[in-house]
Amino acid sequence: MNTLENTRICALDLVNATTDRAINAMLEPGARRTAAFVNAHCLNVAARDPIYRWALARADYLLPDGAGMQLAARMRGTQFIENLNGTDLFTPLCRAASERGLSIYFLGSAEGVARGAADKAEELAPGLAIAGARNGYFVGQEEDQVIADINATGARIVLVAMGVPKQDIWIARNRHRLNADLVLGVGAQFDFWSGRVPRAPAFMRKAGLEWLMRLAVEPRRMARRYLVGNFEFVLGALLGRKVGHLPEDAGMKGKRLLDLAVSSAGIVALAPLFGLIAAAIRLESPGPALFRQTRVGQDGKTFTIFKFRSMYRDAEARRAALLAQSDRPGICFKAKNDPRVTQVGRLLRRFSLDELPQLFNVWLGDMAIVGPRPALRQEVDAYPTSARRRLAAKPGLTGLWQVGGRAEIGFDKMVEMDTAHVGARSIFLDIAIIALTVRAVIGGRGAY
Repeated sequence: MNTLENTRICALDLVNATTDRAINAMLEPGARRTAAFVNAHCLNVAARDPIYRWALARADYLLPDGAGMQLAARMRGTQFIENLNGTDLFTPLCRAASERGLSIYFLGSAEGVARGAADKAEELAPGLAIAGARNGYFVGQEEDQVIADINATGARIVLVAMGVPKQDIWIARNRHRLNADLVLGVGAQFDFWSGRVPRAPAFMRKAGLEWLMRLAVEPRRMARRYLVGNFEFVLGALLGRKVGHLPEDAGMKGKRLLDLAVSSAGIVALAPLFGLIAAAIRLESPGPALFRQTRVGQDGKTFTIFKFRSMYRDAEARRAALLAQSDRPGICFKAKNDPRVTQVGRLLRRFSLDELPQLFNVWLGDMAIVGPRPALRQEVDAYPTSARRRLAAKPGLTGLWQVGGRAEIGFDKMVEMDTAHVGARSIFLDIAIIALTVRAVIGGRGAY
């Protein structure tokens, strides 16, 4: 059997070999192999997804993909012989398949993309037999037919492009039903080779900066993965993180220490600004500068939230009459031209200064620096079941919703972002969100 050397990164054994040796091992005659590429994003996902970890454990070969894996290896005092990323491996794999007379089936991505990648493969590897190609959009009841169609083509290699972790979980669940010699999850490779997404220039790939090109091409989709994910991965590698969570109580203690440190420093440093804001509020409209309201916190417990008053004193009485003017679909009310907001209040909201007194809520332990938006009781009462997962964590002064666009994001998307953060329970992610909050405040997107 063609065996390969491995290097252990975050409790996973990754192939440490040249491209030729890796391909020869995967295409060894008479063997049934499963392979997956592993990069920094994969390890971040695996840290919180036990099903994905199970899928990776079932693969015969895990291939190190990207500069993050090389960095992690160097932290262990070793290095990978080659960066076995999918885009570099694609051409030699297709050529090796052509030389051996092995046909390839392309499964995944959007309609027409798999076919485009197959056409490019034929161009790069003359004589290559394309067994078939189809998109990756099929529902559960169609899966049996898709697998039967693949097997009917006699494909010896199946490339699956459904993204992480979906593709690797799908492969692990169905590998025993696929007759191919090699099944390999390839992520976004079909997009690159079909021409749908441009690949980074050679000098960027050589410098390990291909991720920067992907961020530039698809900033909204890739910002979370690279700006937050790379930061989280590096910190995890520095601390010797294994694939899986830190113990929950250790993570929660670290989060509370972070909350205390940030809130204490903020209260002391911003005390003069607090005084100026309070004076400006009271000069424009009568009433207290501080606004208090009951909100729902962790596990449904209520608490009193503190904010600088940005509305006239009768705002609550006028709320019901304005619900029809909400700019956000869903449960949470938000109006861009809310007549209840004062002129000073609009300025405070534009730069999120009205939220600053919540530093005291964080210091008292009712809130966290990073967490879901604190909800009103009537909002919680109207939550669908999926939204109640937001209550599993303390509400936050900032969060994924705030750095992602605030009021421009609809309720359903906000719930999705908040529940993803609750499930992650990562202090590294919290630190990254705090850093991104500064940019979001300056940009002011969705702030009204």
